[in-house]
Amino acid sequence: SSEVLEAIENVIQGVVQSLAQKKAPVLTVANRADWRNIEFKDSVGLQMIPGCTTKQIRSDCPQSARRFALILKILSMIYKMVQSNTYATKRDIYYSDTLLFGSQSVVDQIINDISCMLKIPRRSLHVLSTTKGFVAGNLSYTEEDGTKVNCTCSATVFTVPSNVQGIKNLTSHAKFILIVEKDATFQRLLDDDFFSKVSPCIMITGRGIPDLNTRLLVRKLWDSFQIPIFTLMDADPHGVEIMCVYKYGSVSMSFEAHHLTVPSVKWLGLLPSDLKRLNICKDALIPFTKQDENKLASIQKRPYIACQPLWKRELEIMAASKLKAEIQVLTSVSADYLSRVYLPNKLQFGGWL
Repeated sequence: SSEVLEAIENVIQGVVQSLAQKKAPVLTVANRADWRNIEFKDSVGLQMIPGCTTKQIRSDCPQSARRFALILKILSMIYKMVQSNTYATKRDIYYSDTLLFGSQSVVDQIINDISCMLKIPRRSLHVLSTTKGFVAGNLSYTEEDGTKVNCTCSATVFTVPSNVQGIKNLTSHAKFILIVEKDATFQRLLDDDFFSKVSPCIMITGRGIPDLNTRLLVRKLWDSFQIPIFTLMDADPHGVEIMCVYKYGSVSMSFEAHHLTVPSVKWLGLLPSDLKRLNICKDALIPFTKQDENKLASIQKRPYIACQPLWKRELEIMAASKLKAEIQVLTSVSADYLSRVYLPNKLQFGGWL
């Protein structure tokens, strides 16, 4: 915490020194959304380059003065929380002055900018993000406050903890981890008792694009158990994008890649090539939208696809057909095909990429 306080004090000192010299204070933050500031490393995923381009947030410029003020406001809130050892969610910060901040996304962006500017993980800033992910299966652990969580003994879903770094005593006999894109599929597998029938496993869903805590938990489980991690996604550009976030990270959070990415993640399904192999009826598939085409084209150009020839081939199949499929399309074969046939066969015969 002294490191965090010192980092904030240095920023404020810079502001005060500028004012003393009758200059307009300026804050410098990294251009987090610029692909030119990102390098791809096989072992880490997408990470920010050391000498990345920056942008200045000036206090004397009408376009940025408001943002400058909001950064200082949130810095002061973080400083007080670190001093008093209290925590707040991003939502708490927004609701402390909704008129001032205007929207939740403004608060989210500023907190990420601050984390990147100070080079300090968000958790150390005493800012928690609201968790939306679920976990189930062969896993037990103790939360920071001493609460014991045992996912193993029931088909109950547990919310991903809001302080993943604080959990300890993780135990599991799982043979693999299955990341499921959607809540509906996750619930279906749970109802079918999938995680105990095939072989013990841990199931996680970020319910779409994963939040920070879900990504942190996947990374923590990988660090703790070093077991295979498979993804079960829709065969569409959006599903591929979500899988890439787990495996390689995102551009906007590339400054925290070392804590978040799991490059060993494998693509289990639903593969575009599976659709032909399983004779899925074309009527059950969904035509691409213009947005799908653009998203797929952008994914195909990314640096990590070049070193994944098998993924590249699947994306080419998807691009050529201009058709996408949800995991639920497997119910057109039979109601419990996913848990009874598709996943067991894939896991037994190595049908992943």
